[in-house]
Amino acid sequence: MLWPALRALAHGALSAEQLTWLRERFGLIDSPRTEGPGAAQSIAHVNRTDPEGTPVVLDLARTGESGWVLTLFHTGEQPNADSVESLRTAFRAAIAQLGLTLVEIEPAGSADEVYVAPVGSGTAESAFAAHWELPGELEQVWSHVGVLADAPRDVLEVKLRELMQTPAWASAPAGLRQQAEDFLHGD
Repeated sequence: MLWPALRALAHGALSAEQLTWLRERFGLIDSPRTEGPGAAQSIAHVNRTDPEGTPVVLDLARTGESGWVLTLFHTGEQPNADSVESLRTAFRAAIAQLGLTLVEIEPAGSADEVYVAPVGSGTAESAFAAHWELPGELEQVWSHVGVLADAPRDVLEVKLRELMQTPAWASAPAGLRQQAEDFLHGD
């Protein structure tokens, strides 16, 4: 089974030449991946190993008319952290070079890699329905908003602010509200 270690989602149109450049930039074979999550959207991939010999798969997939997903998959053993960070930089550089809009990178390494639904889009409300009972401790909130507690602070701040804009926040326990304010003010 393949598991995503790093996933970059971008939006925008690509010409045939740009798509060729992207495949060549990452050494992708012009053949879709046939296993793992999102295989049906895969358009090119390559099997390789990281510097420590861990097998990985690098994949390019298309979502909709103008969505693009670059993903690093592993088979159970996490790839080398330096390789993942190097690939994050390469994904971002390629997205910028092609004039695409970065939507998100998971796991996020900085606040600009977090997708935040526009206020009033309904997305946040559906994710945090009014019925959801918020936990009493801030440390318990992180998994509910899709981040690890050890994520970079600016990522945690973005996700917390997003939660605070939802209808569910109105019924948050007073202690949680105070912990959130303290966190955002650096206390």
